[in-house]
Order: sequence, then structure tokens, then C-alpha cells
Amino acid sequence: MATKLKNLSDYDIKSVPSAEGMRFGIVVAEWNTDITNALLKGAYETLVKNGAKEDDILVKFVPGSIELTLGAQFMAEYADLDAVICLGCVIQGETRHFDFVCQSVTHGITELNMNYNIPFIYGVLTTDNIQQAQERAGGSLGNKGDEAAVTAIKMAHLQKEMEELEEK
Repeated sequence: MATKLKNLSDYDIKSVPSAEGMRFGIVVAEWNTDITNALLKGAYETLVKNGAKEDDILVKFVPGSIELTLGAQFMAEYADLDAVICLGCVIQGETRHFDFVCQSVTHGITELNMNYNIPFIYGVLTTDNIQQAQERAGGSLGNKGDEAAVTAIKMAHLQKEMEELEEK
């Protein structure tokens, strides 16, 4: 669904399982810091609001969006986490660099989901301009960080449900 038709911060809190007892990683790109810090704030606050303890949220920074993939992989390999949220912002410029970065990070996060046994959440804005990014980082269209955190909680919960089924 197009973001113009939905506020990224709107969700029914009753539809989100508790994050209590879960551990989350958040890897944040330093490029477009004003935007990515706003995404981080949204994700962090949403995790806490839904029951995660602050001590159970690991936050690390990487230089840019392409590095999100390796940063997320490091988190999966060196920390005991239930999900990893990847936050970045890529804004269209005058060259094809935008296309390469967006394709790389999208493919990388998809590969992580297929190769590790925890969810990796795509919280990367890919916008035409800074105004669109601001609208999606706590502005008029909500915060993609909120949406990414809710997705992380739901996917981690789904994994736990499936593991419980396997044990039966």
C-alpha cells in the first residue's frame, strides 16, 4: 500500500503481541542522520511502548545504507537477538547511485532473512527528496521506525509461535 494512503505510525496496539522478554537489534545508517535518528527514535520508543526493556535493545550505527546489511549480520552473529531492525534513508540524486544503493540494501536484507533464523526488518526510506523522507520520519505520514518496530515484534512473535509448534 502506498504510504500516501496510510500513516506509518498508526497501528492497533491490541494487534501487536507483547515485546516483553524479547531482545532487539537496531542498526542505523549515519547517512542522512536527521532522518535516520528520527527513525531510530520511533523504533526505539515503539519497542519500549510494547513491552521491550531498554536493556534488551541493542543500537549500533554504520556509515551508510549499504553497510546496514553487514551491520545487521554482525548483530545476528554476535548478539542473542529475536529480530534486527535496519534503518536507513536513501534520497534520489542526479546519478544512478540511488538505484544501486536501494537494490543492494534491499537484496542484502532479503538474503539475511533467508540465511539466518531471525527476522531482519527493512526500515529503509527510499525517497525522491528530503521532504518525502521527513514526512515518513515523524512527519505528516508518520514514522517508518514505528512501523519497522511493530513488524519486528510481530515477526519475532511469529517465529516463537512456530518454534512452539515444532516442539509439540
